[in-house]
Amino acid sequence: MKILILGGGGREHAIGKKLLEDNSSINLYFYPGNGGTGIIGKNIENHHTLLELGFFAKKNAVDLTIVGSEIFLIEGIVDIFNNFGLKIIGPHYSAAQLEGNRIFAKSFMKKYGIRTPKYDIFYCYKKAINFLEQCHETVVIKTNGVAAGKGVILAHNQNEAKKALKTIMIEKKFGKSGNQIIIEKFLKGKEASIISIFNGKNIIPFLSALDYKKIGENETGMNTGGMGAIVPNPYMTNSIWIDFKKNILEPTLEGLISEKLTFFGFLYFGLMITSNKVYLLEYNTRIGDPEAQTLFPLMKSNFLDIIQSFFIHKKISIDWEKLCSCCVVLSSKGYPEKYKSGQMIIGLDSLQEPFYIAGAKKKQEKWMTSSGRVLNIVGVGNTIQVAKKQAYDKVKKIQFEDLYFRKDIGLY
Repeated sequence: MKILILGGGGREHAIGKKLLEDNSSINLYFYPGNGGTGIIGKNIENHHTLLELGFFAKKNAVDLTIVGSEIFLIEGIVDIFNNFGLKIIGPHYSAAQLEGNRIFAKSFMKKYGIRTPKYDIFYCYKKAINFLEQCHETVVIKTNGVAAGKGVILAHNQNEAKKALKTIMIEKKFGKSGNQIIIEKFLKGKEASIISIFNGKNIIPFLSALDYKKIGENETGMNTGGMGAIVPNPYMTNSIWIDFKKNILEPTLEGLISEKLTFFGFLYFGLMITSNKVYLLEYNTRIGDPEAQTLFPLMKSNFLDIIQSFFIHKKISIDWEKLCSCCVVLSSKGYPEKYKSGQMIIGLDSLQEPFYIAGAKKKQEKWMTSSGRVLNIVGVGNTIQVAKKQAYDKVKKIQFEDLYFRKDIGLY
């Protein structure tokens, strides 16, 4: 069986490793992939348009394509592959707008009574400034487009909010993603990530995760693609799970079916847990990163069997190890802004599994950094504390110049 995985980070390496672990005879292709995916499969070289990827999959008789990165989804790759008659996991273009267009997502939430923080939408810089001058509370300013997970700025006061607005709408730091913005009421609480699989009829949640999004310890500094995660999330109590299912998952399912936004793929719920309620902050229409790297080491079920259940109309059920995991992201100093690449990595070849390569490549038998997020180091244990210790013990074995990682992953 031939499987194509789209994306080039740790998540895609994790998807590939899990598939091979369960099914050693499959052949994997990655686009664009990285140094890790090149070891377990074949990276497709050179730039390819979505149409060219479709031709590649057809020519090479690819049986299944799994989309890791949101970039492909938002540009409509599922529709293109469907037109080729190719099997692909992910939302069609309209459904992908639940992630790619935050204003569309908020309108969907409002229409179906899905609990989300209060918000206002602005298309005009001056009107947004006028609104902020009347606002005397902490707000979250979000670009309408996803901006690689970085288009969210927490503003504690008016000056910070105005600065964020200028950065997004005038200086265009996030490009067209910031042409329209959302100003959202800040909720104090604990975040949670629930990745689920959607088969067009039911939403089946994975284990809960806690994602550490900020670059600095104690959740300070700029937003990143994710600096670490733990599974399960200690704040997802039974009562919170019940609240989530009633006020978020079930109305989401109703809305997806009513609006003809059904698809086979993954749906990520980004949540905020307050003292007694859970709110939906955002949808993603793919597996989260680094949540995927934290979840897969605990998945007992055969991942390919789960995916194929859709195509043979079989009920999906997922078994999990009764363990905990902790993922620490090793990055290049300066990420998520300017950073150096091409630094030699020491200790990677002798590193104990599980770990995933996010931004590294092999050059003349030496591992070199090639991106902002470089490695995902995972510990597994009976408790979060044990998993955390194992992860950080493994981190000590890795060295490269300008290595940076948070030291508080697993603390909560």
